[in-house]
Amino acid sequence: MNSTASQSVYPVSPDEAAAAEAIIAVIVDNEPGVLARVAGLISARGYNIESLTVAETDVEKHRSRITVVTSGTPSKIEQIKAQLGRLVPVRRVIDVTAESDAVERELALLKVVGEGDKRLEVMRLAEIFRASFIDTTHSSFVLEITGARDKINAFIELMKPLGLVEISRTGVLSIRRGADVDARST
Repeated sequence: MNSTASQSVYPVSPDEAAAAEAIIAVIVDNEPGVLARVAGLISARGYNIESLTVAETDVEKHRSRITVVTSGTPSKIEQIKAQLGRLVPVRRVIDVTAESDAVERELALLKVVGEGDKRLEVMRLAEIFRASFIDTTHSSFVLEITGARDKINAFIELMKPLGLVEISRTGVLSIRRGADVDARST
């Protein structure tokens, strides 16, 4: 496989080669087209959205939370955050990566097909990773796993040789720790 296959089609400077992952939560008015505008702003800068979750979080105020995972240089991430903050339906931009008290989680469903010893190994690893069995047949399992992305990625890698045939993931969700209510998230 060509090593340039995973590179961006956009020119990459040496500074951008050292890009870091960023998790950005955007609190928006829940109205048509907002998601497209947020995603378009990020992709127009030449950055890929690695993960994206969206849901209404305040029914009374009609607000949604968009959580985006992307990679970029610190200056580019600051530029993206500033430009997101200027969009009319955007109420708040939170750099989750910069929050020392943030909890991040993701959920994944995995379908594993196998028989005999492979089934036993799937069951053993599921117990170690605290994955739940959602569906079981004589030849397959559907497992649910929740946790940090590194944990989910490690579990997926272990399931591949055991018959992993399908994956569905939610994307990253985040919230601040502790009893304090963050007024920025509403």
